[in-house]
Amino acid sequence: QVQLVESGGGLVQPGGSLRLSCAASGSIFSIAAMGWYRQAPGKQRELVAAITSGGSTNYTDSVKGRFTISRDNAKNTVYLQMNSLKPEDTAVYYCNLDVLVKYTGSYSRKDYWGQGTQVTVSS
Repeated sequence: QVQLVESGGGLVQPGGSLRLSCAASGSIFSIAAMGWYRQAPGKQRELVAAITSGGSTNYTDSVKGRFTISRDNAKNTVYLQMNSLKPEDTAVYYCNLDVLVKYTGSYSRKDYWGQGTQVTVSS
């Protein structure tokens, strides 16, 4: 009942910038936490940044000062602005949303993942 569409990945040179977007649609009553994860080849998926419904944010240490997470509640969309990109930021990036899904006469809280978008930082 809920679909997520990610966009914004690509190839960028070191020091460059990219902006990722993740838009949710469907039977959404509300969205609590929104987050971005990444998974590099041969490594475990890790949390990059997260934002609560109230706008509080947290970041993994390696991206602090370079990445900014934000959300547009009216559009059910979360963004990740990535600046000063480094080769070690290369990974597939996934959005994750904690959604309160509405059904006829009831609600259910569910966790959704985006399809992933490739970010490659290379000269």
